[in-house]
Amino acid sequence: MNRAMWLALLQQHRAIAVIRAPAVAMGLQMAQAAVEGGFRLIEITWTSDRPAALVSQLRKQLLADCWVGVGTVLTPADMRTAIAAGAQFCFMPHTDTAMMAMAQSQAVPVIPGALTPTEIMTAWQLGAWGVKVFPCQALGGATYIRHLQGPLGHIPLIPTGGITVTTGRDYLQQGAIAIGIASNLFPKEMLKSHDWEGIEQRSRNFLKSLE
Repeated sequence: MNRAMWLALLQQHRAIAVIRAPAVAMGLQMAQAAVEGGFRLIEITWTSDRPAALVSQLRKQLLADCWVGVGTVLTPADMRTAIAAGAQFCFMPHTDTAMMAMAQSQAVPVIPGALTPTEIMTAWQLGAWGVKVFPCQALGGATYIRHLQGPLGHIPLIPTGGITVTTGRDYLQQGAIAIGIASNLFPKEMLKSHDWEGIEQRSRNFLKSLE
C-alpha cells in the first residue's frame, strides 16, 4: 500500500473502531460486532490480551474489505511483532523515527502520535502517513482540530482520545480526515452482558451520524 491508497481508505470510511480487549475471545466478538455495524477499519491496541494473536485471527475471520491494524505500539519490538502478525496499519502514541522507518520499509501505513503544532509538523516531515492527534480532548477536542487547520490543513489529522458517539461528527466537520473511537463505542455494561447486537446497532448509528 502507498500513502495515497491509505488516505483514500480514511476518506472513504472516516472512523476506526479501537479495541482494547481484556481477552482474545472478547476482542474477536467486539471486532465482529463493529464490522457487522459497518466499520471497516479495526485497530487492536497493543495493551490488549495477546494482541498479535488477535490481529492474526481477525485477518482470517473478517471480511475481505476490512483492514486490521494496531495501536499503542511503543517499541520497535512491538512494531516488528505486529507487522509479522499481519497488522495492516500501525498507530503510535508518540513519534519514533526507527519505528516509522520499520513500518515504511514494509509499506505499512504508520501514524505517529503528536499534539502540538511543532510535534505534528515534525511527524509529518519524518514521513508519517497521517498524524494521530492525541490526547486531542485535553486541548479542546474538535475546536483544537479547527484551530490547527489554518497552518496545518495539508496534514491528515486523526484525533483520538475522548471521542464519543455524539461528538465524532464535530471532529470531521472541523477538518479531521478520520477519527478513532474506543471505549465509548463499547460501553462496559454492554461488554459485561455480551450485548453484541447492541454494540452492532451502536456502531451502525454512530457511522450514520457521520454522514
